[in-house]
Amino acid sequence: MELNLSQKQTQTLSPQMMQSMEVLQMGSQELLEYIEEAVQENPVLEPEQNYDKQDEFSSLQRKLEWLESTDPQNRYYHQQDTEEENDPLSNYGTVRDDDENLYYYVLSQLKVLELEGDVMEAGIFLVESLNQNGWLDEPLDALAADCGCSLETMEKALEAVQSLEPAGVGARDLSECLKLQLIRRTPVDQLAVRIVEGYLDALSKSRYGLIARELKVTQEEVRASCDHIRKLNPRPGTGFAARENLTYINPDIIVVSFPDHFELLTNDYYFPTLNISGYYTRLMKESDDGQVKEYLTGKVRQAKWMVKAIEQRRSTLMACAQCILEFQEAFFRKGPGHLVPLSLADVAERIGVHESTVSRATKDKYIQCSMGVYPLSYFFSRSLGPVSPGEDAASPDAAKALLKKLIAGEDKKKPLSDQKLCQLMAQQGCTLSRRTVAKYRDELHIPSTTGRKQYE
Repeated sequence: MELNLSQKQTQTLSPQMMQSMEVLQMGSQELLEYIEEAVQENPVLEPEQNYDKQDEFSSLQRKLEWLESTDPQNRYYHQQDTEEENDPLSNYGTVRDDDENLYYYVLSQLKVLELEGDVMEAGIFLVESLNQNGWLDEPLDALAADCGCSLETMEKALEAVQSLEPAGVGARDLSECLKLQLIRRTPVDQLAVRIVEGYLDALSKSRYGLIARELKVTQEEVRASCDHIRKLNPRPGTGFAARENLTYINPDIIVVSFPDHFELLTNDYYFPTLNISGYYTRLMKESDDGQVKEYLTGKVRQAKWMVKAIEQRRSTLMACAQCILEFQEAFFRKGPGHLVPLSLADVAERIGVHESTVSRATKDKYIQCSMGVYPLSYFFSRSLGPVSPGEDAASPDAAKALLKKLIAGEDKKKPLSDQKLCQLMAQQGCTLSRRTVAKYRDELHIPSTTGRKQYE
């Protein structure tokens, strides 16, 4: 055994630095929850709301005015049924606005139909069996057996459910879903009905010539009907499912565009302004109780750290956003397809911080501009390598825009292969492998050569 004496230098993060890093990487909703929790735990913090909360009565009044201006049946959601005890649906409660989803929406329509008791019960069972797309997954005979009714009764119930809104609800497959929507239109496109009944696979591959020969009609008629079909909703229940779990994004930064420049605004009006309580500060100075003085001193110090961390988060976020705006000005002026390569290191070097700070500052943060709301991470785009002399390096965003442009201008009877697209993009200064071209095409939801080809 032997003893050695050595000296080394290590870096230890202080509690203040750790709190600052933690606050810096928080998203808007997470930071708001963090502030509310801190206010509950620290009596020294006094929140001051930056905006007035909406009056509940005026909010309810706007909802009722909207309902009044739309489908009269929607008023049911705000009605109290005084005869509910004798109603066959009384066990399912009153449909309320805050519970609105596909189930309640269809159930409210079913309730107003004059159906026989056993058919009504079978209809309720069918509504309960709808999946999130608004379809029925099980065969009708199996549903009848589970419900304990005859197949004839279940067929009547199915007919009633399929007559309700949204059109296509209660379908058992894609073909039936589209057909239910087509027969609601006036006049009914009979050719479109025949296509969805037996030629969906050919439609998905845009084989208009094959469909035309099979149905003995012109290719122009087939194209018109197929365009009609593509405007239908294959999943009529998804909108309701999304509305049930709807999450709104609050952008952290807003880009205001002027003819000659841009300005950035922080969207922190919904964050309460945190103040240090004057009462507790005076009590800390004047109290003769050592424990009270020690407790309040710690709480005041903790509150100051938190206020400073939030302000530092704001200033760092603004610095990163301003740098991104300067680098990606072409995008904010012209839109998608004009991103230039940008890395965390580029921004870190410009504003004089470490890359990890930029990473934390942009994590789960959003920016709103005239093109929409984008995560800040969207603007960090890698370079695709060297391009033609005198031209800037291409980014994946620019490569996808060029790919869409080339496919849009191709001969639809002889669409370009991925290899040919690869060669054409290289001629325009964007060198990619064939595999990368295929990957970008899939990400753009563009079919392959076979899927894009229009047959005679």
